[in-house]
Amino acid sequence: MTATIRRIATRPIRVPLTRPWGPDVRDLSLVEVVVEDSDGAMGYAFSWTPTIGAAAVRAHLDHDIAAFAVGRVAEASTLWEPLWLHLHEGGGGGITTIAMAGLDLALWDLAARRAGAGITDHLGRRHETATVYGSGVNLHYPLDELVAQAARWVAAGFEAVKVKVGSPNLARDLERIAAVREVIGPVRRLMIDANQRWSLDEAERAIGELAAFDLAWIEEPLRADDLAGHVELRRRVEVPIALGENLYTQYRFAEFIDAGAVDLVQPNIVRVGGITPFLGIAGLAAERRVELAPHLLLELSAQLALALPGEHLVESVEDASFEALGALSAPAPVVVDGDRVRTTGQTGLGIRFSEPRADAAASADPMEEP
Repeated sequence: MTATIRRIATRPIRVPLTRPWGPDVRDLSLVEVVVEDSDGAMGYAFSWTPTIGAAAVRAHLDHDIAAFAVGRVAEASTLWEPLWLHLHEGGGGGITTIAMAGLDLALWDLAARRAGAGITDHLGRRHETATVYGSGVNLHYPLDELVAQAARWVAAGFEAVKVKVGSPNLARDLERIAAVREVIGPVRRLMIDANQRWSLDEAERAIGELAAFDLAWIEEPLRADDLAGHVELRRRVEVPIALGENLYTQYRFAEFIDAGAVDLVQPNIVRVGGITPFLGIAGLAAERRVELAPHLLLELSAQLALALPGEHLVESVEDASFEALGALSAPAPVVVDGDRVRTTGQTGLGIRFSEPRADAAASADPMEEP
């Protein structure tokens, strides 16, 4: 008899950042999700939002998602579409898919743990290692700190790095990217990320000048959902355009790809709704011959990249992995060696959080493993 979902429990977790991402971004907000099936098997996962919406995500899981999912088959890929159809009247993406990811990931963890395998091997391993690139949320860093960070990336062995741009004064961006290029040398790949800070004309001008530093891609140059703007920008500039961390469904990724707006897609596994839709987006990108590089969440992104055909860059934000932040209660499921990342043999997702990170105001603790 097929197991069904018996219970879903959540717990808020706050993880202080070692290096703040800005004056108002000093910690990460997580919602730990634990699912139990009718056979008593457990799955452990999380939802994630850096600063905004964690309470709403948890409420969505505790109420609307639990009310729909409990009693249904405990199988992630079977449940995802009907759950999304049930919820999307309240929004097709954002809080909806971020909350859905908590349950989807927990069900995948449960399935892999039942099989006695890590998620990479449960999905079907394609690679032993993947390439990692150095990244940082560093637009607010003084120039000397940015240069020091670039030097650390070189010392660590990274062959590709990414730096934030989008300063109010373009001259500041030019100075900073010139300094980084000098530190990393002419061979390493250099990517830049504007985090939606430019208008179309501003982006054309900035990219035109920054292109002198041999850029591998420009990430989120415009407002993330500006499809027409990205199509036009791609027509105007030669630097490849990357985006996707703020797109929420396979349907939106298909629109951007098919419109010719993007050269490389960057789905965030939590924001798109979990592993189930991520695999669909990866398949779409492969079919359309568009590159894919997962966004953030090193411990999760690396494991999935190793189960995809082809080579995919994995982002490693300095001092921002769950392990580096001291948030894990067990060894991390991946380890970075130079610019390569590999799995460590943990079963399931291999991501379990430390008890002291729980918010003391939590009204419900996750279920204990029997």
